[in-house]
Amino acid sequence: MFSKLHSQLISRRSFIASSTALAAASIHGRPRRAIAATSRITIGMVGMGIQNRGHLGWLLGQGGVQIVAVSDCHAKRLADAAATVEKKYAEEKKSGSFVGCAAIADFRELVSRDDIDAVVIGTPDHWHAIPSILAARSGKHVYCEKPLSLTIAESRLMVEAARAGNSVFQTGSQQRTEFGGLFRKAVEYVRSGRIGKVTRISVGVGGPSKPCDLPVESLPEGIDWDMWNGPSPQRGYNAILCPIDIHKHFPQWRSYDEYANGGLADMGAHHFDIAQWAMGVDESGPVEIIPPAEGMTGLRMIYSQGFEIVHGGPSGCTFEGSNGIISVDRGKIESRPGSILETPLKDSDFHLPVIADNHKQNWLDCIATGKRPVADVEVGARTSQICILANMGYHLRRTLKWDPAKEEFINDPQANAMRSRSNRAPWN
Repeated sequence: MFSKLHSQLISRRSFIASSTALAAASIHGRPRRAIAATSRITIGMVGMGIQNRGHLGWLLGQGGVQIVAVSDCHAKRLADAAATVEKKYAEEKKSGSFVGCAAIADFRELVSRDDIDAVVIGTPDHWHAIPSILAARSGKHVYCEKPLSLTIAESRLMVEAARAGNSVFQTGSQQRTEFGGLFRKAVEYVRSGRIGKVTRISVGVGGPSKPCDLPVESLPEGIDWDMWNGPSPQRGYNAILCPIDIHKHFPQWRSYDEYANGGLADMGAHHFDIAQWAMGVDESGPVEIIPPAEGMTGLRMIYSQGFEIVHGGPSGCTFEGSNGIISVDRGKIESRPGSILETPLKDSDFHLPVIADNHKQNWLDCIATGKRPVADVEVGARTSQICILANMGYHLRRTLKWDPAKEEFINDPQANAMRSRSNRAPWN
């Protein structure tokens, strides 16, 4: 368990009470609305940037779901998302018209609605935890983009909220289902022992985050900048953080401490996830974090099972075993010697369960069956913790001893205090 700091955090779980007593009273502890087998799953979308617009496009093509509300603090993106929904549904009607997608500026209104079964969260990272927790508490299923949380404390609170609300919670770690099954193949071959005992996995992703040093620009109309900052420290507007228009790129808020954990967590949330999956430690973590004396690569994370994960090397994951090497990335999988992957797995080898090859479809399937999805909230929490631990190693530049069961550092008050941060009012 966490120390006194964690106990204080848990005692402050009514995030919304300080900002809207009405919402707190209406959603806390509400039982989930029953979904009939013949009914569509009604969905609300929170955060309408490029990632969630992609999710929206796919969901609009599915007959088993209905998008009933979208939310964003950016007025232009909010209006565009609502118009996209209504245009699509209008095309399906003989009348050629449809009105019925609510455009909501404040996500709290969306997650408190009784007519929504599930919520898809595609906000910047600093806005993942609070909407997810409130949605789960209100009895809704959740799909939240990766990395799941900004802090270790948030990740555990998200798991607890999902379990308490019996929420089917999928983390957006799409490599577990998509990309031609290459990552699944790597996991099956590694766990079948085809490269022998694995001692080292190198994960080639970007570096840790840094403090935001962007200049302040004039705030355009239609952006609620106070809401965009939310629980993060207040700073002035810059279009690099929040583009003015409906952008077709991934904004660079992900580089800065205030909002994310850098490139290390951005793609690391994908590749560290595969590394832990292949090693069978989805619900655990390292016991020691050893940063290099200098530089932003080369950090090592030691596991009690006898292997290490190293930040650095070629893009993707490279598994080094006693009998060979398997490297996997988006679009390719290779082995040395090549015969490792050329030899098919036997029925007696390790095989992952057969699931949909679309990450959102896996989530929808699990909502229907009540099963846990392939990137369940606990999995997402542990992966985000890996990214956070690596960032802390680079920032502190000393060896850290970690207890993955208790989720606390051993005899290290400074590091333990960094498992959380103070949110800006009223989100504290």
